[in-house]
Amino acid sequence: MGNKELRECVVVDAIRLPMGKSSRAQMAKYGGYYRNMSSQDMLAGILEMLVDRVSNQSSSFDPHEIEDVHVGILTQIGEQGGNLARIAQLMAKNIPDIVAGATVNRYCNAGLQAVNTCANAIRVGDGDIMIAAGVENLTHYPMGIDFQVGFMYPVDNIYCHMADTRMAELQERMSFVQGESAELVAEKYDLTREDMDRFGLWSHQKATRAMRDKEAYEKRVVPFEVTIENPEGSFETKTVTEDQTVRTIAIDDPNTAWAQIQALSPVFRPDNGRVTAGNSSQITDGASAVMLMSREKADKLGLKPMVRILSTAVAGDDPMLMLTGPIPAQERALQRAGLEMKDMDCIEPNEAFASPCLAFAKHFNYPFDDPRVNPYGGAISTGHAIGSSGTHYFCDMAHYLVNENKHYGIQTLCGGGGVGIATVVEHV
Repeated sequence: MGNKELRECVVVDAIRLPMGKSSRAQMAKYGGYYRNMSSQDMLAGILEMLVDRVSNQSSSFDPHEIEDVHVGILTQIGEQGGNLARIAQLMAKNIPDIVAGATVNRYCNAGLQAVNTCANAIRVGDGDIMIAAGVENLTHYPMGIDFQVGFMYPVDNIYCHMADTRMAELQERMSFVQGESAELVAEKYDLTREDMDRFGLWSHQKATRAMRDKEAYEKRVVPFEVTIENPEGSFETKTVTEDQTVRTIAIDDPNTAWAQIQALSPVFRPDNGRVTAGNSSQITDGASAVMLMSREKADKLGLKPMVRILSTAVAGDDPMLMLTGPIPAQERALQRAGLEMKDMDCIEPNEAFASPCLAFAKHFNYPFDDPRVNPYGGAISTGHAIGSSGTHYFCDMAHYLVNENKHYGIQTLCGGGGVGIATVVEHV
């Protein structure tokens, strides 16, 4: 057999749910949108809406032609356990049973890994239509709870191929608090508390502007019906339409917002730390989904592509520093696309913390307040629903390039243990 030529993979639609604050059900007074909703229902709902939207754009689109659904998720236990992609795909009323499903875990990279896996399968000819999605309900399953379950059932050393000392070292590193890693990044790149706070405030300002641009916002953020338990125990069904996390005071009263963010105490180093709640990502619940196709299939169905995938990359880095893995991943992805950072019209780093985002700016030599960076805000303002973040911010990037008629974009995420991922796209 001869070698296959790479095909063009395009994105024809991308949507996400409004972001909900993460909270416990018993804290209903402060509760988030999805505290009484399972991850399965959130994911099935976003998959249904994506298929409906594409069906409305093309009467020739047949969901039976979807080859696979890949879903990013971090904590794979309870309602998020098993092969959640397959479970939710079977729950979705408009996706046939013949469509396959796979669940992906690369920590915070998971959602973008789902995009990249689908894109690369299409590019080599292993399918014409695929869905990449992500979900996380951190209200139900706090980050790290799966590690605790793992420690309850240790694997006998006979199955471990590493010396006990190396295993102990890795366990120590994997459990290293990411916030302390953010402090280490701030030290390494000589970032000030003020730099990081300004980045945090700026994120909320961009997200507020984006949310108030209703026409553009409603193209990517879809209304979703939820049932919420009220403090007195009654239940209420309502439709949520906006991110619950964005602090609009950043635009409405920036001086007060700045005073508030400056007054926050460091979380991980109380005496001399720089990382606070104001320059870190919000813990949230959410789901998002992306429809990918070969260019030939999209053209045949009369669907106008949003962007095409130019290149993908992953990289590992120091697991103690942890948050700098995106630097080598970005370098690889740009090299594979034959482009440089100066060519990018949208730079979309996940805002796990402000410090790695500013470290990327220093490394790639663009300003801290470069308008290309996360133009619709990022995880500091809209939140970090971990498994969903890759597809969430890919969705935002694709819509921004289309809405503003820009050309190239790069998305990247850091992940636990020092993994990084990057994807370069082109508006078509």
